[in-house]
Amino acid sequence: MAVAALAATCVFSVVSCSDNSSSEAGSTTSIAPGVLATGDPIKVGLFNPSKGPATQAGVTTGKNAAIEYINNQIGGINGRPIEVIDCGIDNTSPESTISCANQFVQAGVVAAVDGYNAESAAAMPILTSAEIPLVGQIPFNTATGAVPENRVFFGPPPAAFLVGFLQSLKQAGKDSLTLVNADLPQAHQVFDSLLTPLGQQLGIDVKSAYYPPAGPNFTALASTIADGSPAAGGLMTAPNDNTCNKLAQALKSVKYSGTVFLAACTEFVDVLGAQAVGAQSYSPVWLPPAIDSAPEPAKSNLRTAEQFIDNAGGTAGFYAYGTFATFVDLARALTSAPPAEFTGPAILTALKGLADYQSFLGPKLNCGKATSPNCTTDMLLFEVTGDKKTAPVSGGFITPNPEVLKLIPGAA
Repeated sequence: MAVAALAATCVFSVVSCSDNSSSEAGSTTSIAPGVLATGDPIKVGLFNPSKGPATQAGVTTGKNAAIEYINNQIGGINGRPIEVIDCGIDNTSPESTISCANQFVQAGVVAAVDGYNAESAAAMPILTSAEIPLVGQIPFNTATGAVPENRVFFGPPPAAFLVGFLQSLKQAGKDSLTLVNADLPQAHQVFDSLLTPLGQQLGIDVKSAYYPPAGPNFTALASTIADGSPAAGGLMTAPNDNTCNKLAQALKSVKYSGTVFLAACTEFVDVLGAQAVGAQSYSPVWLPPAIDSAPEPAKSNLRTAEQFIDNAGGTAGFYAYGTFATFVDLARALTSAPPAEFTGPAILTALKGLADYQSFLGPKLNCGKATSPNCTTDMLLFEVTGDKKTAPVSGGFITPNPEVLKLIPGAA
């Protein structure tokens, strides 16, 4: 089990297909004047997966919305505006990540934000040498998430989602699961080396199947999942919303009656409407379909995020809200306990010193662990409860079994 668990942090690093969902401009709404930032800007880099076959357009939407909110609503970072050096990376090319890291050094940024970059490990030697900390929500790269040096992630480790999901299935009395993934090496490693033994330990019969990343046959994929009528089935990693929508519709067409699991997707809740009831998805932060279940201050903050993201236009969904929350938590944390100087080392020290910090859309955070770059292990597992409505299956955040997470480098 310990050997198998080494693969767990690959769960999220499997490259997703390109985002084919439409980008529509949000409807501009009136926002009350806030506190404007002034003075010299604080430069922050962004590894933005906006190039290549594995783009995530929501990162750009979330970034644009966050800059507007931080600079024109909450007075920037300790009164100073944030300036984002947006560098496009290709999630299949470590060379593009290296190029961006060098660009950040030349631009004099004091921190770099990880926009769900599957190749972020390629940047770490450059960033560490230049004393530029990496800040993110979830480390999509195995090596990046395995050690805590020069990095801070406000969300849980990738393995937490896998362990938390299986825990939830067991508690619900569901003893069979079929999950599909793109036919890539890391997917096989996770499914064959980790998911199966973990399922055996919990008494869950786990099966896996793979599809060609470039063009899955969704009807055939749905039939594979439905074969044998498993209690739960769907996608484990985080593909684009279009893939989730098509698979969900195909599962309905083959009359699959088990629990449909759709990773971090959100759009299917709107696309399927009442037909989506019972489907599940995960997230490190609260998302709009679950706003009725969110506690304060997450509920009020979610309304704020939704307003700024709608005004920014473009693609919304999980990546937009996660990116927005990452930038806002970076700004709020450095404003609540500002370092004497806004340098890379001082920012890293300030972020690692966060204790019992209430994040903008997520749980309370305790950073600076000796064995993990993540400030929490808590995750949300949402279930669609009504037309365009979701709620967490446990009423709130799930804390994955810490003894299992300890087996995985960087997870606890």
